[in-house]
Amino acid sequence: MAFAALEALAHATRELERAGLKRTRRILDSAQDAVVDEGGARLVNFASNDYLGLANEPRLRDAAHRAIDAFGVGAGASPLVTGHTRLHEQAEARFADFIGRPRALLFGSGYAANIGILASLGDRHAEIFADKWNHACLVDGAVLSRATFTRYPHGDLEALAHQLARSTAATRIVATDTVFSMDGDIAPLERLLALCETHDAWLVLDDAHGFGVIGEGGRGALAHCALDSPRVVYMATLGKALGGYGAFVTGAPEVVEWLVQRARTYVFSTALPPVAAAVARAALDILAAEPDRVDRLHARIAQLRRACQTRDVAIAPSITAIQPVIVGDARRAVALSSALRERGFLVPAIRPPTVPEGTSRVRVSLSSSHTAGQVESLAAALVELLSP
Repeated sequence: MAFAALEALAHATRELERAGLKRTRRILDSAQDAVVDEGGARLVNFASNDYLGLANEPRLRDAAHRAIDAFGVGAGASPLVTGHTRLHEQAEARFADFIGRPRALLFGSGYAANIGILASLGDRHAEIFADKWNHACLVDGAVLSRATFTRYPHGDLEALAHQLARSTAATRIVATDTVFSMDGDIAPLERLLALCETHDAWLVLDDAHGFGVIGEGGRGALAHCALDSPRVVYMATLGKALGGYGAFVTGAPEVVEWLVQRARTYVFSTALPPVAAAVARAALDILAAEPDRVDRLHARIAQLRRACQTRDVAIAPSITAIQPVIVGDARRAVALSSALRERGFLVPAIRPPTVPEGTSRVRVSLSSSHTAGQVESLAAALVELLSP
């Protein structure tokens, strides 16, 4: 007997393929690094979010081995049962100290953290206001909170101000990426905080792509914009610039304690493996001791932007590690990504629904581990492939 729902899925998948929107997984045969092995090819890796080159850092591997020897592989339980180890406690304290906040909380992932934040701060009596270009985890967190969900056009603070002024919700929450993951632009955080002060709202910040990249010594968006307010609830991931896995949330001590008590993605999830907490702490120690990693990253960013601008390659305005080259059509983006791979570069094509229709692009992600020669060669390849 035919299963109509299954056939519908197969048909929809074929339609994705015809439109150039079907995705496939790459299989890497090497550690995450500036150069990787994939599909039998040795490729310069401009696809990773390993912005500071820490994912394969020997000192982090050593920290991981020591943690496994002492605490094993798994946490074994949720944090409120027996899953919270001394390594978790130390990592939280280290992050709070590094970021300059009184307390921090370790989550299993950035996705879980954002869902936990919004679903515990908001309820059906709240209204959540979100930039239309926010990451999916902020969207999902808003939906799961059961709050009224209101979106404002990307970066349009005038529209947001009108929405906040009209709101009658008991609790108002503004949620935004700090660095937007597909364009690399930075949200106007000072002005957003001013609006939150005016309209008595929380400001929830997802600094997944800002922490380790912007701000003094890579301390992220709070340092970059000199933000200090009890209204701010701040999340940073461990799986990008810090090279590991997991996420931290920080805010006023009362906020962190509320998350411990009511964030379902914290309370009802097995704790992050102790090894991930140990790696996070070691990564923070390296970042604090070696701020030149951030300087090298920004040198590579400036180099790529100069090379593209002087050769008329249209690159989106961004001072962060994310440097998109927008080509418009999804098939053209896929073709450009394939051509770059033939020349030895791993640069992903980004297509709808990740980005709006007509804005498909290749997304260049830079790392402090890239050499000047690698960046120059990528720029030359882009010039060759995009020339009329």
